[in-house]
Amino acid sequence: MIERPGVDLRILRGAEIRELLPMADCIDLMRRTMIAVSEGRAEIPLRTVIKMPGDIGMMGNMGGFLADPECYGVKIVSLSPRNVGTAYSSHLGIVLLFETAHGRPVAILDAGEITAVRTAAVSALATDLLARPDAGDLAILGTGEQAVSHLEAMQCVRPLRRVRAWSPNLASAERFSQEQSERTGLMVEPVANVGDCVAGADIICTVSKARDPVLFGTDVGPGTHVNLVGSSIVTTAEADVSLVTKVRYFVDLRLSAINEAGELRRAIDSGKIGLDHLLGEIGDVANGSLAGRTSPEDITLYKSLGIAAQDLAAAHLIHERACARGIGQKVSF
Repeated sequence: MIERPGVDLRILRGAEIRELLPMADCIDLMRRTMIAVSEGRAEIPLRTVIKMPGDIGMMGNMGGFLADPECYGVKIVSLSPRNVGTAYSSHLGIVLLFETAHGRPVAILDAGEITAVRTAAVSALATDLLARPDAGDLAILGTGEQAVSHLEAMQCVRPLRRVRAWSPNLASAERFSQEQSERTGLMVEPVANVGDCVAGADIICTVSKARDPVLFGTDVGPGTHVNLVGSSIVTTAEADVSLVTKVRYFVDLRLSAINEAGELRRAIDSGKIGLDHLLGEIGDVANGSLAGRTSPEDITLYKSLGIAAQDLAAAHLIHERACARGIGQKVSF
């Protein structure tokens, strides 16, 4: 009987992931990753989502292959509305990473922490590519985990001179503002309504749980850059049709946006734009094949849906660093 080699898995927790993947490093990694995606060096099918009965929530499955660095794997994540207001995140799951030489699984990583960092890192990449060079007035709509990571990420690509935060619950905005002012050294201002929060802002990050628009075209002035992040299914939208119709519109992956971007779908269904309004992927801008901002007055928008290539690239780098430093728990079977 042939004795087959065993499998060694490295298990990495959230705190270890934060140590091994600083935001600035992740932004550089996401530039390389999004270029690879737009140049066809990845296989990224649409995610599948299982909706469970009642308030149990949903389970998402995001698999894919990335050629640079070469790896493949899957992220499985639960979305549980029951966790709101508890110590648990609403998004919990794992990333399972495989190497390509023999198809061995090599690591299991905390999906929540990877998602928090890589999502904000790609928004920062888009901001660096699309926002005006002098942009520094930031408005954040939403005050959850992604708001924290987006504030950190925006600091990496622009010197921020003003930061405002809005939440449907003013107390949440006040708590977020106090905590982040202490953490970052910036003066973060809590604001009671969206219009006042975004007035004069030249970078806007929407990271809310809104099912219907909270950001409107009338709120956003010339020269602004917008990162739309909070809505990831086609039935929800954080921005209204009037905003979508007047922006230069970029996405992480065209296939995902066509099928999952609620703001884009509502605008197309209204008859005010066609699919050609989607100019291209952020990787096309990063590699220089597509123009981003064409004038100081342009309103640019990056729609983030999140794709498996981002998780895989992050997991691969984290695993490499963990092996080199002896971090994480090893399990053999």
